[in-house]
Amino acid sequence: MIWNTLTYTGWGRVRSATAQVARPERTSSLAALQAETAAPAIGMCRSYGDSCLNDGGHAVDMTRMNRLLGFDPDTGILEVEAGARIGDIARRFAPDGWLPSVMPGTGFATVGGCIAHDVHGKNHHGAGSFGQHVVEISLMNDGKLQKVSPAKGVKLFRATIGGMGQTGVIVSAKLQLLPCKGDIMTVTERRIENLDHFLEALDASKSTYTVGWIDATAQGEALGRGILEEAETGYGLVPDAKPSRAVPFNAPRWALASPVVRFFNAAYFRRVPERGRTSVKPITEFFFPLDKLLEWNRLYGKRGFHQFQCVVPVSEAAVLRLMLDKIGSAGLASPLAVLKRMGPGRAGLMSFPMEGYTLAIDFPNRAVAEALIAELEEITEKAGGRVYLAKDATLDPSHLAKMYPDVTKFAKLVSSIDPDGQYETDQTRRLNIRSHA
Repeated sequence: MIWNTLTYTGWGRVRSATAQVARPERTSSLAALQAETAAPAIGMCRSYGDSCLNDGGHAVDMTRMNRLLGFDPDTGILEVEAGARIGDIARRFAPDGWLPSVMPGTGFATVGGCIAHDVHGKNHHGAGSFGQHVVEISLMNDGKLQKVSPAKGVKLFRATIGGMGQTGVIVSAKLQLLPCKGDIMTVTERRIENLDHFLEALDASKSTYTVGWIDATAQGEALGRGILEEAETGYGLVPDAKPSRAVPFNAPRWALASPVVRFFNAAYFRRVPERGRTSVKPITEFFFPLDKLLEWNRLYGKRGFHQFQCVVPVSEAAVLRLMLDKIGSAGLASPLAVLKRMGPGRAGLMSFPMEGYTLAIDFPNRAVAEALIAELEEITEKAGGRVYLAKDATLDPSHLAKMYPDVTKFAKLVSSIDPDGQYETDQTRRLNIRSHA
């Protein structure tokens, strides 16, 4: 297997790594590779921060191992290699009445990445996290393949889900797909005037899929205003999805200047009539709206951007007002800000989800952004919440144990599996995760 020197980044492009990267196509070549040089796996690098980076080391690009290995139409169980993309699975099986049970905000995420970060979607309040629908994982470390599941090797299974690749390379998995009515979505959009009304609407929603767009520039009585989308799968005819377009160059700094973002957000809020509206869309347009614009991360300019995502308990919802007030006053927010209701479901020791409200906001990488994010992280910790490590590039290691109380169990297990730290990444080293063992 050939190792090539590659410089690559996470989706936020703030951090980068130069590493020796190999791209195996078969399990046999992966086994030979890992037996010679054990290294962490990467996929499409859609995690925003540094969880996919291993500067100065090695990494295994799994994107060529993307085959569908088997499907049982009676049970909806799909066996698939780790490099398969979640959007491709949705497009393939939705016409037959099946969808991945949980889908993140991009269809470019790989199955291995979805497991390693125990991703959540617009239906977490009802369906829980991705890992709760994983039936079995084929895992490789030291060139040896083993299968783990909720019934066999459960400790390793729970450390692998949400474990950021620290237990070895995820080779393939069996996933329980979710029955769906068809390959279209019926989507209802309505304006929400402020944060209190938004939380009430999220709590009251009976829809399978819900997501809120927040105008993070709004202040005063309009603080937390936005648009709530509620959706169900359906069947019927919709116009063909428009071809994807790409952002051809890095946007200039003024494109996300505060006055420009405020103007855009106000216009976006008003695009939905006061009475609301209902429309039908292709499944991918609802679940992966930004995928229509390839390389949209260039909109933040060559310096990149941070995404801050937290979840706080229902009882601590008041801190969201404090966060939004700080964000609005700072004038740093981009148009991309999301609010969702989460249920109790999580599958792994280091999984992000918890019952409460999750807020995700993008910030252009400017000098004051990391200071603002540090304040938001402090507020999150004091509220008993946590920061999503798939989005993180800045978290102070001192916050980790309180946000992730199972980190000691996790660190002990991965240190016993990987005593030489061959699967460590820039993120795990930055957070000193192994020191909790």
